[in-house]
Amino acid sequence: MMARKPFAIYAITLHGLDIARRLSEALPGADMYVSEKLLAKAAPGALPLGLPMGPTLRRTFTAYDCHVFIISVGAVVRMVAPLLEDKKVDPAVVCVDDAARFSICVLSGHVGRGNVFTDRVAQALGATSVVTTASDVRGTLTVDILGREKGWRLDDPDRNVTRGCAAVVNETRVLFVQETGEPDFWPLDKALPPGVEYATSLEGVDPSAWEILLVASDRDLKETHRAHWENAVVYRPRSLVLGIGCDRNTPPALVARGVDALLARHLLSPLSVKAVATIDVKADEPALLELCAARGWELITFPAARLDTVEVPTPSDTVKRHVGTRGVSEPAALLASGASELLVTKQVYTEEGAGRSMTFAAARIPFPARKESSCV
Repeated sequence: MMARKPFAIYAITLHGLDIARRLSEALPGADMYVSEKLLAKAAPGALPLGLPMGPTLRRTFTAYDCHVFIISVGAVVRMVAPLLEDKKVDPAVVCVDDAARFSICVLSGHVGRGNVFTDRVAQALGATSVVTTASDVRGTLTVDILGREKGWRLDDPDRNVTRGCAAVVNETRVLFVQETGEPDFWPLDKALPPGVEYATSLEGVDPSAWEILLVASDRDLKETHRAHWENAVVYRPRSLVLGIGCDRNTPPALVARGVDALLARHLLSPLSVKAVATIDVKADEPALLELCAARGWELITFPAARLDTVEVPTPSDTVKRHVGTRGVSEPAALLASGASELLVTKQVYTEEGAGRSMTFAAARIPFPARKESSCV
């Protein structure tokens, strides 16, 4: 899927044309679509908008993050309804009235960032922002996008999320369990919302005592804590660093299968991987470059001399003779993560007949503890 442009602005009246101009100046990268009869009066760069708008919208709808219509809500709803697919992919839709008094979020308030865009449009115009999403209106946790600005992802966007949203909005008993991840997923100087309590471990937690658990973890909870997992929304912070070494020209598919197999064996989620770390002579290794590019992981490298300063559980004189350091995967994982110990010590992976192998280690990035008075 191609990257979307940020904003499309649509104007079909003279007043709307002036509002569109103001918005395009305030929203960098915005494209302005103007009805053909007004195009001569529009600013340079404006794009023609044929009426009816259906053919244009069928072409533009999936090309932008946010569509701003200076058109009535009812008309916009009728136009975009046939184009809707799923809230996980639909763009945001914002309506502005012809007097620029209100900026109204119509579609994709959370996942599509419509509420944020609505506020930006309102600020640009000096208008009133109209947001009707319950969690935003009440200023509580937004379960479906919690931690997104930190890079967190939902383990499963379709499992328990709606129930979690309802539990938070209705202020029933909710427990947020943070095993890993940034502590400022909620402002550090602000108490958690009513009904939400906080813990740093699942140990001793009775999952049936809570309406829902919200759990930030890089572990495979389905295997380690099945009863908790069944009553939880699970978030995946980017908290893992994988140290990897491999023979020169190890097949990329072998390395990818090895990473998946070793993460699964040690009950760690690939959604929580932030980076791969290795020795600098592997900075151009095709298998590592392909792995990181395919999965959106950072590749971090260190010189042999730096790696060799780190005490590791499984040093190797053989590795030292070949690359100048007693280890690659273990010290690289520790240095890149800032951790003092490994989650997974060096593992070797190969396949029959491959003639190549890889080494793997994993470390968890340490995060400061959140100070929360309502901890259980």
